[in-house]
Amino acid sequence: MSSHAATARRIALVSLLSFGAAFGLVPLYEIACEKVFGIKLETGPAGERRLADIAIDPNRTVRVEFDATVNSRLPWSFEPEQLSMEVVPGQAYEVNYVAGNLDAGPVVGNAAPSVAPVVAAGYFVKTECFCFTEQLLAPGERKVMPVRFIVDPALPANVRTITLSYTFFKNEPATARALAAAPAPAPALATAPLAVPR
Repeated sequence: MSSHAATARRIALVSLLSFGAAFGLVPLYEIACEKVFGIKLETGPAGERRLADIAIDPNRTVRVEFDATVNSRLPWSFEPEQLSMEVVPGQAYEVNYVAGNLDAGPVVGNAAPSVAPVVAAGYFVKTECFCFTEQLLAPGERKVMPVRFIVDPALPANVRTITLSYTFFKNEPATARALAAAPAPAPALATAPLAVPR
C-alpha cells in the first residue's frame, strides 16, 4: 500500500471519528444538563403538563442572578445583558446572553448550564435555552441568545436567590467542519508593471 493511500485512510478515519463525536455531543449535553446539573428543558407533552400546573404566586419574589464563563480554549466573549432580576414565581421571564467571536475564523461552541443552590435546580424551569445546540459564530460575529424560564412556586421558602450560570466550551470537531466549509480567501490579483514611456 502506498504512503498516499495510507494517509488517505487515516484522514477518512479521523473525519469519521470527528463526525461521530460531534453527533454524540447533543445527547451528552442533554444528559449533563439533566443528570449532572439538574436542569431539563421542558418540551413535549410532559413539559406542557408541568407548565400548565404552575400558578403565579404574587406574594413572593425571588432574585435570579446571571453568570457567564468562557473556557480558555474558546476565543469568545460571553456575558448576560443583565446581572440579575427580581422574579415572581410562576411567571415567565426572558433574559439574553450575548456571545462574540474574537477569532479570525469561524468557531463553534456549546454551553453547559448550572443552577445554584443545587436544591433550586429542580424548580428552575427552562422553556427555551441555547445549551443543547451547537452555536456557530463567524469571525467578529455577535449573537444574542435568549433564555426563557419560570421559577416554580414550590421552590423552598428559604431559597431567596438563584444563580443561573453558563460556561461555553469550544466544540473542536464542529469547528473543524466549519473551517473546512469556510470559503477560501480570494487570491490577490496580479498586476502588470506600468510601462514607463522613454
